[in-house]
Amino acid sequence: MPIIQSVERALKILDLFDEFVPELKITEISDKMELNKSTVHSLLKTLEKHKYIDQNPENGKYKLGLKLIERGNCVVSTIDIRQVARTYLLDLAKRTGQTVHLGILNGKEGVYIDKIEGESSIIRFSKIGKGFPLHATAIGKVLLAFQEPKETNLLLSDYNFTEQTEYSITIQDEFLAQIEKVHQQGYAIDNQENELGVRCIAAPLLNFENKVLAGISISTLISQVNDEKLEKYIKLLKQTSLEISKKLGYRLY
Repeated sequence: MPIIQSVERALKILDLFDEFVPELKITEISDKMELNKSTVHSLLKTLEKHKYIDQNPENGKYKLGLKLIERGNCVVSTIDIRQVARTYLLDLAKRTGQTVHLGILNGKEGVYIDKIEGESSIIRFSKIGKGFPLHATAIGKVLLAFQEPKETNLLLSDYNFTEQTEYSITIQDEFLAQIEKVHQQGYAIDNQENELGVRCIAAPLLNFENKVLAGISISTLISQVNDEKLEKYIKLLKQTSLEISKKLGYRLY
């Protein structure tokens, strides 16, 4: 299939810009593209006309245009988190033998949107479409911990810290201290706080704006998974969440 040279050149110009190179002079673009200035000028004016490139009036340098944000948002809005995460969830369940969940925020609670049961798991309390408390689950904690502070405060306004088990955190200040720790370490633990005998770990799925879209978790029985094995699962979980997040546009700087 033939390549349209002018289109390819225009796309290569867009690729010259990133967070480290936000603006370029026409001479710099010309040098990087190995093209004469008149050709580059024509390409830039075409891109500028369609708002894919803007020119800074103060210094004459070129930068990416707002049209790219619009197009980027269109791509992001069509990403199916469940579809993107599915292969990774299956792999995680296979490698651990445990039940793996994918959950999102739904008002002031969470909801499971996918579940994979591992071969060694006998956990049956959860199901796709079922809601779960934010304060007593590992996924709930990461969904709150990676929100903007004002969003977290809004979600916890008049929140009902119901005692799911004797281990549930029911005091807001204690819970806020814990989710701060969750944010720092990059994962959360629910230690029998939602179901007795069940210990879960969770990590966030982040997008290109570093915003949390969902959480993934591994549910284990304390009687089957000791602390040493859980630590191995945590490392695997964090790596998996990072890989999925990259697919969702997240970039680690």
